[in-house]
Amino acid sequence: MPIAANTVVSLRYRLFDDKDAMIEDAQVVDYLHGGYGQIFEAVETALEGRDVGDALLVELAPAQAFGDIDPALMRSEPRDRFPREVRVGMEFEGASPDGQHRAVYRITAVSDETVEVDGNHPLAGRGLRFDCQVLGGRKATREEMTHGHAHGAHGHHH
Repeated sequence: MPIAANTVVSLRYRLFDDKDAMIEDAQVVDYLHGGYGQIFEAVETALEGRDVGDALLVELAPAQAFGDIDPALMRSEPRDRFPREVRVGMEFEGASPDGQHRAVYRITAVSDETVEVDGNHPLAGRGLRFDCQVLGGRKATREEMTHGHAHGAHGHHH
């Protein structure tokens, strides 16, 4: 069954960054094909018309993956706004720069006076290589199309 809109596709993939460092190895994912936003758009486009057993490699520029680094999401905050135990690598949720959304921020540096935070995705600004093989495909159910995502073998409850 060639991959087309409203197909549930099963892939095995490996993900590398632009320096050939492996990010994820031998992961299996099922996604609903056809513009539902469940997989990188460039990967979805490359998979269109492919069939079970096909393998492909898709190179993604930063803008096609997790975006370019947005300096507006990086800032320095007064140290006294954070708990004493704050450490590099910790994450917290806060308001986006426009105040309209929630964002996840990572602590990137801590000093006596300031805490540096970054709300960019950890892979922002990096190109990626998506290496995958099509394991299976089937027509999506009406419920999957309505919900906009693939369901497991025993259905899905919201």
